[in-house]
Amino acid sequence: MQKMAKRYYAFFTVPTLIAFVVAFFIPFLLGIYLSFTTFTTVTNSRWAGISNYVRAFSEDNNFLNATIFTVKFAIVSVILINVFAFGLALLLTRKMRGENGFRTVFFMPNLIGGIVLGYIWLLIINGILINFGVDITYSATYGFWGLVVLMNWQMVGYMMIIYIAGILAIPTEVVEAAKIDGASGWQTLKSITFPLVMPAITICTFLTLANSFKLFDQNLSLTAGAPGRESSMLALDIFNTFYGRNGYEGIGQAKAFIFFLFVAAIVLLQLRFSRKSELEN
Repeated sequence: MQKMAKRYYAFFTVPTLIAFVVAFFIPFLLGIYLSFTTFTTVTNSRWAGISNYVRAFSEDNNFLNATIFTVKFAIVSVILINVFAFGLALLLTRKMRGENGFRTVFFMPNLIGGIVLGYIWLLIINGILINFGVDITYSATYGFWGLVVLMNWQMVGYMMIIYIAGILAIPTEVVEAAKIDGASGWQTLKSITFPLVMPAITICTFLTLANSFKLFDQNLSLTAGAPGRESSMLALDIFNTFYGRNGYEGIGQAKAFIFFLFVAAIVLLQLRFSRKSELEN
């Protein structure tokens, strides 16, 4: 079997490797190069040095405001999504009646596309705010909390499934031993459940953090950055820079590369911290 696996190893891996290089790695390197040029198409690029990176921050405050808005949104979303998802997972692993039905219902919003979700919540939120004579574009604060609600509704069920898998993997004899020793529910949760579910917490934190920073289609359909691009997140600001202004393609590409470095650094720090917590537990 090992000889057969080695014989067909290249047959199965080389096509995937070629597709990865052609569809991702080469465009990624080309994108880095284009961030140092002025261009309208790939074939007419002209070297511009670091001027695109300077202009990304100096010509207007949109990119900086989008960064601050995105960081605030990511912090709030990661905390709320994981708290609600973990709470639902605890509730739906207590052998309650109809638990499988509840799991299905909570997971279903994750199957709806982001654009559709945005328009659904746009109708719901504006239907409420119209009673007060405003809509979601009246203030960036409304857009912020609208995006938070949308993100929670979409992702809580998905994270809940991961937490349920982690909780069900806890050996029953460990929990029973804690009960025999007189441990309270909070002590069991703090000393047994949390440490043993730490791998699931790492996965859920990574997914919610990455998705919060990369959010685009929901932002586009819910607020489109209004009012005055104050509710634009990083992905939407980059899109508007690249496609919305002639001659700004290089600046948009520079913003995209800064965005990549920023998100990669945040996610790697989060993974390192979470892995360290797993080892300590």
